[in-house]
Amino acid sequence: MPAAPGSRSPPRRIPCRMKEIGLAAIPPPRARKIRMEKPAPVDAPILDHLRNRWSPRAFDPAPIPRETLRSLFEAARWAPSSNNAQPWRYILSETEDARARASTVLTGRNTLWAPKAPVLVCVAAHTLFEDGKPNRHAWYDTGQATSLLIVQATSMGLFVHQMAGFDAVKARAVFALPENVEPIAMMALGRPGDAGSLPDPLRERESAPRSRRAQDQFVFSGAWGAPW
Repeated sequence: MPAAPGSRSPPRRIPCRMKEIGLAAIPPPRARKIRMEKPAPVDAPILDHLRNRWSPRAFDPAPIPRETLRSLFEAARWAPSSNNAQPWRYILSETEDARARASTVLTGRNTLWAPKAPVLVCVAAHTLFEDGKPNRHAWYDTGQATSLLIVQATSMGLFVHQMAGFDAVKARAVFALPENVEPIAMMALGRPGDAGSLPDPLRERESAPRSRRAQDQFVFSGAWGAPW
């Protein structure tokens, strides 16, 4: 029936087709994932892989392909060492059961985050040369190999967090280390994860600025303490 002169027609109903315009597909808001990047504030130019290397605690639990891991340990393989003794040894824990066993050697706050990493590694050093004499450089050389491993990892988008907080006696038993092989450190290895998933104290440390001693505190000219 036509409306009387001077009267207003009722508002026309327009069907809402949310699916057609895509509104129904909008998911509810989610917690924002925090992925940290912390390039070093350097005082002199260095390689980007060295600037970008840091030790996160938040790791993505996704497995790391064996081919990728082989590249990391190939980098370690070609590290220099005294008498070419190559004393470094690495025991990897990749499966859920293996990582659970490896996690039992961790101590302190390392137990709060490291078990979630997709790879845990025991770093050890063989302390004798082939002739049976002590190799007092074994720890130094293992550190060199591990540094190259970490730089290689950084170049591939992976990160490594080394840990001194572990029970060395228990590690010897868990990883069945033979005599004259000493456990030095544990490492968590993987892709960076969501820093927001960490407990409060660790989340704060994750976002804390990086700092190092100035060069004049550790580089000397000719004798200890002499300015360089």
